[in-house]
Amino acid sequence: VQLQACGGGLVQAGGSLSLSCTASALAFNTMAWFRQAPGKEREFVAAIRQSDPNRYYADSVKGRFTISRDNAKNTLYLQMNSVKPEDTAVYYCAANRNRLVLSALTTPRYDYWGQGTLVTVSS
Repeated sequence: VQLQACGGGLVQAGGSLSLSCTASALAFNTMAWFRQAPGKEREFVAAIRQSDPNRYYADSVKGRFTISRDNAKNTLYLQMNSVKPEDTAVYYCAANRNRLVLSALTTPRYDYWGQGTLVTVSS
């Protein structure tokens, strides 16, 4: 199983960028985005679960980023609006076959990880 993330690039502060992550096989219950800035630990960004109407976000991106998925295409998305220089990081998609409980959503205990796509926000 492979997760292929794409859509990263250079964007000016205040701009928008859309990331996508396509799974080569399997249907995943829980999917998420994490990011890792230079010199920092990987951190949770957003998560989505099958049959769960809620979306879960880190406080730092709430109101600016939107996570969504297209099950028919096995694809996860992250719409990034009003980006800031502190959003600069390598963004990773993650997927878990089974439903993760709320307390686990923000932890790196997902079964599969994508290779990462770099997002650079210029000031």
